[in-house]
Amino acid sequence: MKIVNNIALILSIIGGINWGLIGLFKFDLVAWICGGQDSVIARIIYSIVGLAAIWCISLLFSGRTAED
Repeated sequence: MKIVNNIALILSIIGGINWGLIGLFKFDLVAWICGGQDSVIARIIYSIVGLAAIWCISLLFSGRTAED
């Protein structure tokens, strides 16, 4: 489970950085790399990052950390 926790944490950090770029500079890095927000690849990436964030919420309430 440690590997899954670390992957979820990394993906959540990437998502946070992307949202920071959107908020500060109105620049969506994922959309830029994938050819727009409506592309299938971008939507898959957004979905995976969202699932990772949900996984991290479960870590918060389980009392575990990424090192456990």
